[in-house]
Amino acid sequence: MSDLEDKLYTVKYTPDTESHLHPDEQSCLRCSSKICTVICPANVYEWDNNKQKLVVNFENCLECGACRIACENCSLGWEYPKGTKGVTFKQG
Repeated sequence: MSDLEDKLYTVKYTPDTESHLHPDEQSCLRCSSKICTVICPANVYEWDNNKQKLVVNFENCLECGACRIACENCSLGWEYPKGTKGVTFKQG
């Protein structure tokens, strides 16, 4: 495992049943770089070539916001998960 994977292993998730990430599918189709599939440390985004669709594994989201900053089309709708859902970071 890499150092990043070791650190990600310590993160606790309480996933919601609904995604808090809402990409604009038409903008994602026009996106040439698919940068969100590379920039996300938790591999939340995957591009499915067969379906020509962005697959969002929202359960893995670290809520770091890197995808929103890197998205060239500003097409990623993003909000914090509701209530007690989402990521909990441990110190240490």
